[in-house]
Amino acid sequence: MIRDLNRWLVLSAGVLLLSGCSWFSWLPWVDGDDASEDLTAPAELIKFEHEIKLDRHWKASIGQGLGQKYLRLSPAVVADRVVAADGYGIVEARDRFTGKRIWQSDALVEDRSIWSFFNIMDRTDPSFVSGGVGVGGGLVLLGTTNGEVIALNIGDGSDAWTANLGSEVLSVPVVRDGSVYTQTIDGRLVALDQQDGTVRWTYDNQVPILTLRGTSSPVVQDDIVYAGFANGKIIALRTQNGEPIWEHRVMLPEGRSELDRIVDVDTRPLVSGTAVFIAAYQGRVKGLSKRDGRPRWEKNISSHLDLAEGFGQIYVVDDEDIISAIDQQTGEVVWTQESFKRRKLSPPIAFSNYLVVGDEEGYLHVIAQRDGRLLGRRKLDGDGIRSSMLVVDTTLFVVGNSGGLHALNIELK
Repeated sequence: MIRDLNRWLVLSAGVLLLSGCSWFSWLPWVDGDDASEDLTAPAELIKFEHEIKLDRHWKASIGQGLGQKYLRLSPAVVADRVVAADGYGIVEARDRFTGKRIWQSDALVEDRSIWSFFNIMDRTDPSFVSGGVGVGGGLVLLGTTNGEVIALNIGDGSDAWTANLGSEVLSVPVVRDGSVYTQTIDGRLVALDQQDGTVRWTYDNQVPILTLRGTSSPVVQDDIVYAGFANGKIIALRTQNGEPIWEHRVMLPEGRSELDRIVDVDTRPLVSGTAVFIAAYQGRVKGLSKRDGRPRWEKNISSHLDLAEGFGQIYVVDDEDIISAIDQQTGEVVWTQESFKRRKLSPPIAFSNYLVVGDEEGYLHVIAQRDGRLLGRRKLDGDGIRSSMLVVDTTLFVVGNSGGLHALNIELK
């Protein structure tokens, strides 16, 4: 009896061993030949022959950086100066050619008790500048987590006015024809008077139970303001009074859970020619008619980052950080670049022959618009790059998460 039991145990163990290592793959020390790719780790950077070099003209430090709240504060350029801000209320204007500081404003910096610096148990991040930088009409404009839009004079950084909207402002305020347009996290598009910040009109939009922490930034063109919302819609309104002209649902919420039903349109509408291009999270990228919002084409690509345009193509970074180039007219995918999967890319920017993105490790990557091949890279910021970049003439302005403002040019090797 004992002998038969032992024989059965041996045979059973043999069957398990012959069936492969998958039985024991849950054990941390078992690494079978068919071990799959880590689906959470960022893709390793591959080696390639650089065709260009990123030449840095100058670098400046702006305050204490962007903090830990996933803030994205883009630089802005007016005439001969570039303006940038940190997450804690420091705003600086610098000569865009030399980097020399023109003025610095700390009027936004919140007062903190001296004792708070000795409280080692307080690990909260006091950053509060959440929307910007917007410029126009002689003003520098910023939104805050406290629900304020703050306007500074572009000449010297002095206070111009403050408007309290009552809800967090995450969009870049836009100035056009005497009004300032911005969006709040509770689903409102607000038009303010450029002179004193008084409210001209407000458009309210229903907010779902669960949304991403972000909002689209409005775009104004030909007396129409275009804006995306967390319920999956893009709406075109008259700038004079906020009257809706048309609306289009980019994505209809689907699924049983609230997580599945998140369809935020956090991308800034891209208005080009007679079309508007837009994307939704867990949804689609669409080309719409600017006149009436009718769809021209759509692709099942989920994104929450701003789109870029160039070479007759729309560039989109999806939620896996795969970059796709889509033909503006047909909606057909021209090429994809998967080298940056899960590297948490910044919004792309297209200029000249190049497409540029940053990543969470602080690398700047340059890609060819024509075919998506890798052209060059350079590490700029150890804390990463997540803010939108800006190109003026041939100079690329980049703000890193640690607060570095970089002015670069791309040169052929």
